[in-house]
Amino acid sequence: MLRKKVEIDGREVEFKASAAVPRIYRMKFRRDLFVDLQKIAKSVKKKGKKEDKESSEIPIEDLEMFENIAYVMAQHADPENVPPDIMDWLEQFNTFSIYQILPAILELWHMNEETKSQAKKNLDRVAGS
Repeated sequence: MLRKKVEIDGREVEFKASAAVPRIYRMKFRRDLFVDLQKIAKSVKKKGKKEDKESSEIPIEDLEMFENIAYVMAQHADPENVPPDIMDWLEQFNTFSIYQILPAILELWHMNEETKSQAKKNLDRVAGS
C-alpha cells in the first residue's frame, strides 16, 4: 500500500494505491481501472502535444473516468472523511484539475506496480530455492 498527498483547491487530499483499488473501482463503476488509466493518460498526453489547446479538449468521458479513479483512491485512503457518494466529494472543490492530480495518481499507481513486481521476484526466488 502506498499513499500520496496532493493539494487540491487549497485542501490536502490523500490518495492510496493497493491491490484492492482495481476491484473497488470495478465494483463501484463497472469499469476496468487499467484500461481507463491508459485511456486518460493517452488523452492528456495527446492534448499536451497540440499547439492549440482549445481545439483538443479532453473527452468528457475521460474526465469522468479520471474523477472516478481519483475518488476511489481518495476514499480508499480516508474512508472516514471522504463521503460515500462521488458527487458529495467533488462538491468540496471549486477546481479539480486533471493536469494537477493525474500525474500524482499515475506516479502512485506506478510505484504500487513496482512494489508488486519486486515482491513477486523475491517470492519467485524463494520458491525456486
